[in-house]
Amino acid sequence: MAPAPRSLDALAEVRAAIPLVPEPEADCCRAIQRATDCATRDEARTVLTFLQALGLVGESERGYHRTQRPLDRGAAAEAFRRNVFLVDELLVALEAESRDTDEAFAAIREEIPRWERNRHADWTAVWRDTVSNLLAWGVVFGLLTDGDGYALAAQ
Repeated sequence: MAPAPRSLDALAEVRAAIPLVPEPEADCCRAIQRATDCATRDEARTVLTFLQALGLVGESERGYHRTQRPLDRGAAAEAFRRNVFLVDELLVALEAESRDTDEAFAAIREEIPRWERNRHADWTAVWRDTVSNLLAWGVVFGLLTDGDGYALAAQ
């Protein structure tokens, strides 16, 4: 899952809530909840996992910690593409033409594994929202543009 999109500045603020010295997941989730509008621990855990995929948070035996790596849009975009599930497939689907959220979801629908489908009562609604969030993050990281649908940004 991908958390609701935020600006790079907001992402930096959330990351700053994570300590440099490793803390347990529960403590980090509480810190994220205090720093954001995440209402539940599950939402905060999604944000924590997303930060980890971007290389902005690390995990050790003692817990999660903020990495020393600076928040760089280009590096975050590359980590987003490489480490976040289905992002690369979405970008490939947008190579030929721009697509709205429903068209982008339809293009990657078959890539969603059965176990993920079985995890949710209405998996299509959950994944349509996830695709919407992934597309919006793609805009934040400069990989996509949002005009008449989402399209690959000129590199």
